[in-house]
Amino acid sequence: MTWLFPPAVVPSLPILGQDARFPVRRILCVGQNYAAHAREMGHERAEPFFFSKPADALVTDGADPVYPPATADLHHEVELVCALGEGGRIIGWAVGCDLTRRDLQAAAKAKGRPWDAAKGFDQSAPCGALTLGDLPDPAAAIGLSVNDEVRQSGRLDDMVWTPPEIVEKAGTLWTLRPGDLIFTGTPEGVGPIRSGDRIEARIDGLSPLDFTVRP
Repeated sequence: MTWLFPPAVVPSLPILGQDARFPVRRILCVGQNYAAHAREMGHERAEPFFFSKPADALVTDGADPVYPPATADLHHEVELVCALGEGGRIIGWAVGCDLTRRDLQAAAKAKGRPWDAAKGFDQSAPCGALTLGDLPDPAAAIGLSVNDEVRQSGRLDDMVWTPPEIVEKAGTLWTLRPGDLIFTGTPEGVGPIRSGDRIEARIDGLSPLDFTVRP
C-alpha cells in the first residue's frame, strides 16, 4: 500500500525512567468532576460528562504551547491524566493541563453548540511524563501556579468520580483501547493565562509539568 502523503507521526508521552514511549490513540476528558469547580462554573454537583481532544493536541517533553488564535480568554485547568493499556486497565498516570478558550466555550454554551473549538484546538493538552504503576496516593495534592502565584489547590480525593469509576463509565460509551488517555477533571480556581505566563502544574508523586505560553 502507498500513501497519498506521509502519515502523521503518532503522538506519544515519555515514560519516566524508560526509553520506551506511550503511543496515544485519543484523549477523553471529564467535565465537572470536582464539586467546587462545578460550582464556580455555575453548576451544582452532578454526574461528570465527557468531551474529547485530538491526540495531536498534546504538548510533551517540556515544549511550550503557543497562545491560540481566536480567543481573548485562555484558561488553565490542572488535571490528573490516566493512561490505559490492554483491557481498558489504567497502567499509568501523568499531570496534564486542559487549556480552554473560555470565551468560545461560553458562546457555544449559550447557543447549545459543541465545545470542540473551545477545548480541542491545537496544543490544548500539555502533559508531563507518564509514571507507570499504581497511583502513589489517592489523596495526593493537586495544584497549579501561574508566575509563582497559586491558582488551583486541592486533593485527588475531592473528585466526584474516582479514576476507576471514570474508566468504567467511559467504557459504556466507547470501546477503550491501549493508548487512550483520560483527563479526569480539575479542581476549583481555573482562570486566565496570557502570553509569557509561566505555568507550574503539580500532583504529589508524579513528574511535574512546567511550561511557558508562547506568543
